[in-house]
Amino acid sequence: MRSRETALRSKRFEVEEKARKVQGLEQMIRDFEQMASDLERQVRAEEDRTGIRDRSHFAYSTFAKAANQRHENLLASIAGLRAKLADAVREHDEVQAEVAASESADTIEADRSRRRADRLTGVSLR
Repeated sequence: MRSRETALRSKRFEVEEKARKVQGLEQMIRDFEQMASDLERQVRAEEDRTGIRDRSHFAYSTFAKAANQRHENLLASIAGLRAKLADAVREHDEVQAEVAASESADTIEADRSRRRADRLTGVSLR
């Protein structure tokens, strides 16, 4: 019984760890989205300032080029993080289901033990 409790405690810890990973990925995605939005605003402001919006124009702002590249890199990173987030959510749900199954198995086993003890107590009293 002790090893079962230890295994269940370990699984609960794993669920908490997976939940922290999911939260961390969600926060990173929000931060990257905010940075991408800020960069996009900066590019628009630079394009408005210079009056050149064509990226292939020879006089297009080097700051706007660099900010556009960084914006595209952030969008690619966000896409990768979303894929990792989907995997992390799936892993969290799987481990959580395992814990729920183990807890229900423990409850069933405890009920059986109680009934056995009640039957034995009832038999010995007669």
